[in-house]
This record gives sequence, structure tokens and C-alpha cells, in this order.
Amino acid sequence: MPILAILKSLFGRPHPHRAVFLCLATSLSVAAPPALAKACEDMSRDGKHYTVCKFDPRHDDIRTFWRGPDGAPLGSFSGVAATLKPVERLAFAMNAGMYDRDNAPVGLYIEKAEELRRANTRSGAGNFHLKPNGVFYVGRGRAGVVETSAFLKERPAADYATQSGPMLVIAGKIHPRIHADGVSEKSRNGVGVDREGMAVFAISNEPVTFHAFADLFRDALRCDNALFLDGSVSALYAPELGRDDFTLPLGPMIGVVVKGK
Repeated sequence: MPILAILKSLFGRPHPHRAVFLCLATSLSVAAPPALAKACEDMSRDGKHYTVCKFDPRHDDIRTFWRGPDGAPLGSFSGVAATLKPVERLAFAMNAGMYDRDNAPVGLYIEKAEELRRANTRSGAGNFHLKPNGVFYVGRGRAGVVETSAFLKERPAADYATQSGPMLVIAGKIHPRIHADGVSEKSRNGVGVDREGMAVFAISNEPVTFHAFADLFRDALRCDNALFLDGSVSALYAPELGRDDFTLPLGPMIGVVVKGK
């Protein structure tokens, strides 16, 4: 029962101190903070199911992870969690772009403002080279998804960044080589930035086409720019949903770190 209702039941008759207690109850009810909204939620679109997680780069500690203190790839979400300080915990994580046989990023990778891998502008086969590809970055309280060429030209402030491909959505339009009649369906994950500046991460919970995934970002999540991160190895760590996907050893990962155990 709310505090105000309890006090009213106790002091229903006139009482010299009644007003004091009612003022106290009112102030307590006003001061109580609202329940925190979940960062992640499951959603469906056109009969397909996804999990979507949103974070505010102005307040949330979004980082990239790749190697541990010994220089070896972390490879897993538990590996990421093990590198955190005792006063920190991992609230979210997702694989963050394509990597080679040594679990090293195949494109640009920035961690703690240090460029550990240079941008990859070569042509080739596979999704990464389905140009334009792009970069997701976080820096100075801002997140962005931009084409690789634009990132290299503008060099926005980036404390953390990862390159992947292809772009899913570019300036509000689906990548020109992603067609609505495509039939290849796979598990997929990606990231976009919505019109409020939120970093939006999504993973399909079943195989979907490239176009369906791009459409999710553009029309359902309202991201004018979005980037494909990977396919078959797509994985998510979202403890608030009881989610801790197991997959092959991973290369670069994105995580959100919060204070507290």
C-alpha cells in the first residue's frame, strides 16, 4: 500500500499532527525515483523476432574490447567481464565486426583513443567489402555510424570505433546493393544511431534477409544510418533478459560498463 494511503488510514480522524504526516508522505511519494527502463527488449516485425538494446552515449559507458592485458584476444563476453575493475560490471555486450583467423579485426579498430588497426579500404569478396562499408564510433558523448570514406575524411573524435560492412542504411536509404527480393536468410546483428542520438544494437533471433534487417533499422528503429556487424557468429550478452549467447571465439566486441557489482 502507498505510504500516503497507510498514513491516511492511521490518521483518518482529526489529529494535531495529521498535516505533518500527510506532508511527509506526499514529499516521500514525490521524491521516489521512477523505475529504470530496461535497455534491451524483444520485438517482432513482419513475423521475425529480434532483440534490441539502446544506450545513450552521453551517459552510458560504451566501449570496444578485443585483447586482454596479455595481448591475447579475449574471445568471449566472460573474457571481457574478467578485464573490468572490481567496481565495474558488464551490462551488455555484442560481437562488433568481422575478424580474421587470429581473431583480429579486419578493419579499423580503436580502443581507448588508440588506433590498433588501420581502416581497410581494399576491395574484395564477402560482406565486409560490399561497399560502402562503415564505422561505428563513440567519442565525447556522441555515437555515430558513417561510411568508411567519410570517417577517414572527417576524422570525428573517437575513443572507441570498429569498422564492418556493409552499411545497412545510408542517410535514410537502404544500401543500394541490398535488394528486397533477396532470399538468403541468416542470423544477423548490427548497430545504428537513431534520431535522438541513441546507439541502437539489434540482433535477429532467427534467420532473416539483409533487406529485412536493414528495414528494421530504418523504419522500425528510426536509424538514418546503420551498420551490419556480422552474421553466423552473431551473439548477445544481455543479463537483464537472461541472455548470454555462446558462439565461436570472437574478435572485437562492444560492451556497456556500469558501476557496481
